Amino acid sequence: MITIGRLADFAGVTIKAIRHYHERGLLAEPDRDSSGYRRYTAKDAIDLVKIRTLADAGVPLARVKDLLDGDADALAAAIAEIDRDLQDRIAQLRRTRDQLAQLRGGDRLFVSPEVAGFLDDLRELGASERQIRLERDGWIIMQTASPEDASVWIAEKRELLTDPDFRALYLEHDAAYDWPPDDPRLPALADRTRNWFTGHQSRSESRPVQNPTIARLAARSQPGATSPAWDRLARLMND
Repeated sequence: MITIGRLADFAGVTIKAIRHYHERGLLAEPDRDSSGYRRYTAKDAIDLVKIRTLADAGVPLARVKDLLDGDADALAAAIAEIDRDLQDRIAQLRRTRDQLAQLRGGDRLFVSPEVAGFLDDLRELGASERQIRLERDGWIIMQTASPEDASVWIAEKRELLTDPDFRALYLEHDAAYDWPPDDPRLPALADRTRNWFTGHQSRSESRPVQNPTIARLAARSQPGATSPAWDRLARLMND
């Protein structure tokens, strides 16, 4: 006969765990002796080792008692079922780890490799993080709603970035976001932009858009997608 402390040491568990097993009805709780201590037998030690082994293997405590009381075939079937559940959990954890690995890659979790490359080009160019965020969010909408359109547009956008004049205009438009709407630089920027586009035929503009509603949503509905200066710049370019 041994005390609860020695039983815990023998089985490699805590006294608190043994008391929890008592509360769950997994381990019989002996009566106290004349000294007021509970005394445990060898059978209690064997049962506790079985409980600990099943719990360590991932068996929910709610199922442990049924497994202990069942025959060998029932135990084998239950263990096989638990093993399948563990395999599913492992597969889910691996998928989660893959997603976390992608998150470390930043934009590549949300957009195509082509768009992610374009965003990297913008960072290298010196575009603001606000502008890069607006671009990314717009491409997320576009490539989800109309992948064919997005594929054509991103190819053209990356090609445009090879043009020094376009790069300069892009950065100036980015900077103009924070200008006051009456900034005297806006009319000149509108003229240069209009002249540049007049001399460069866009392949995507002559191609029918598969989902024009989503295209407008991508352009207009994002938080911070416009500013007073950009609004005036758009009006000047349309005059």
